[in-house]
Amino acid sequence: MLNAQIIGLGRSGIAAARLLKQEGWEVTLSDSNSSESLQQQQPALAAEGITVKLGHSPTLNDSDLPQLIVVSPGVPWDIPVLVEARNKGIDTIGELELAWRHLQPCPWVGITGTNGKTTTTALIAAIFQAAGFHAPACGNIGNAACELALKSWKVERSEDNPQPANLQPATPDWVIAEISSYQIESSRELSPKIGVWTTFTPDHLSRHKTLENYYNIKAQLLKRSQLQIFNGDDPYLRQVGLEHWPDAHWTSVNGKDDLLGDPNRGFYIQDGWVFSQNEPIVKACSLRMVGAHNQQNLLMAVAAARLAGIEKEAIQEAIANFSGVPHRLEHIITWQGIDFINDSKATNYDAAQVGLSSVASPAILIAGGEAKAGDDTDWIETIHAKAAAVLLIGDAAAAFAERLKQSGYDSYEIVETMAKAVPRGAELAQQYDARVVLLSPACASFDQYQSFEHRGDDFRQLCQQLLD
Repeated sequence: MLNAQIIGLGRSGIAAARLLKQEGWEVTLSDSNSSESLQQQQPALAAEGITVKLGHSPTLNDSDLPQLIVVSPGVPWDIPVLVEARNKGIDTIGELELAWRHLQPCPWVGITGTNGKTTTTALIAAIFQAAGFHAPACGNIGNAACELALKSWKVERSEDNPQPANLQPATPDWVIAEISSYQIESSRELSPKIGVWTTFTPDHLSRHKTLENYYNIKAQLLKRSQLQIFNGDDPYLRQVGLEHWPDAHWTSVNGKDDLLGDPNRGFYIQDGWVFSQNEPIVKACSLRMVGAHNQQNLLMAVAAARLAGIEKEAIQEAIANFSGVPHRLEHIITWQGIDFINDSKATNYDAAQVGLSSVASPAILIAGGEAKAGDDTDWIETIHAKAAAVLLIGDAAAAFAERLKQSGYDSYEIVETMAKAVPRGAELAQQYDARVVLLSPACASFDQYQSFEHRGDDFRQLCQQLLD
């Protein structure tokens, strides 16, 4: 029997393990963590015949080597056991690559970039679905990609179990995948029909070491894409521009004259309309999400839809009905005339700067968590311009306080936890006549939470308590 090792007991790892088990592999799933939540999942997986090893870092035994190793996105690609496995010729891939092998007959839209991925992915999926396609979003958004492959596998192999007439086909018409640099790094063959690059700024440098390496990893996905869409307003992507990507389709919110390359291949906003290759498609104001950056996300989504042959009527319908994505400038409540907005997905300085720029001022900002490397200059400048006060939480609180102090900003408080930040934010908003309390952390969440979603959900629950 073929033997596979899955490293990482997250949603992706579990989906990969179940997919391989269905195909007859002997599967071992390991995780270096042994938390209570992981322990609770162990019995169900064991009942399915999947061996689970918690608090365990796998090693390679020459007498019993696996034929396949599948890595969850959060597992560094350069840990010794993975380097050794590749040197030994063991097939070592990421969860997304495993899904690609099973879903290759479907065309993919692959969306990558430092920021803007999630909103752009959700918009593209909404448009494709409005056009009548079964086009689920997956990757860093929605399902793990292997969950889609597993649903397809079950339906294709089920006997005497016809699908109900109202059920969507399990095999997608399109796969709409949000793809991080971690997932590209471990996917050597994944080749979307349409590749989208949203933005590029320093991030994940603790893992990728240099900006050049980070760029090259992202570029791999676009080089393997049949059709390429680039944000032509992003300073870094615009700089590398046509020299690196002569055949790409470029976008610009600044009109036709600012477009890189041939306007007949480009997508731009002019006179309040989104134009696709010189044809007006939809009014830019149809998108109800705040922030100039979302106009660029809209452009890239329209570009992907038009390159897939989708008519403008479906695009107009989808955009008119699109309300946004959870944890990205998500309106939670209005209390005493103050909007509480969840931007928990802003896990780096650039995303947090965009988030703060997008809301009404003055604002009360909640920031902090597990700090990342990066340039905070623009973020600090925006705090000076728009934040009446900053409430600091998590491990980064003291360092952020010192940084704000050095910049000449002194209206900050270290409150440590979200439970203290939300009610204090409400008090300060009344005191400063602020219109918004914004959670936009500029940090990862792992110091206090399992994920940015977990952090955003906590913020949501605490905000709701203000209404009780």
